[in-house]
Amino acid sequence: MGVSPKQFAAMEARLSGRTPTASGGSPVLPESGLHLPEGSRVLGIDPSLRGTGWGVIRIGAQGPTFVEAGTIHCPKSWERSRCLGEIGRILTEVVQRHPPALCACEGLFFAQNLQTALIMGEARGAALAAVARTGIEIHEISPRKVKLAMVGYGAAQKIAVAKMVQRQLGLIEIPDPDAADALALALVMVQELRNPLGPASKRI
Repeated sequence: MGVSPKQFAAMEARLSGRTPTASGGSPVLPESGLHLPEGSRVLGIDPSLRGTGWGVIRIGAQGPTFVEAGTIHCPKSWERSRCLGEIGRILTEVVQRHPPALCACEGLFFAQNLQTALIMGEARGAALAAVARTGIEIHEISPRKVKLAMVGYGAAQKIAVAKMVQRQLGLIEIPDPDAADALALALVMVQELRNPLGPASKRI
């Protein structure tokens, strides 16, 4: 397989410890040409009808730093429509409070139960709509790729991902599992910004 001059330069930069950047010194997302300067925020979303996780990190010279994270809990007694409205409302507030330059959402996964797939799709749609109306660029990353990037094993348990998130962001406590997954999505998105040789995401 051939390697382009741009890819070779990026490989050299990685091996020498330099970060592949744009001419202005900002991390670059090759697929879209998006430049993110230091201080830019990245939002991660792990959608679910009853427990949508979200997390915001900031790009810094010494690596990503934690901004805020949480889980949108919707009781089982709530109708689906009420849950979808709550997901959209809270994520709209998050985007207003911490305007991100980029959003990473968990990609679709195979579900044997059609009803489960439909419900997950509804929750994902509500989350994406809340972000998309602002014009923010959105990418999706499969759960397997997130686990592989964070832990080195595509079938890793949620607790292993949460512990790695805690370690990378220097958190005092292990975050809630859904919030941890959202932060992991944001972290992997930042990794991709700095590693143009191995994209894990797909723009949607």
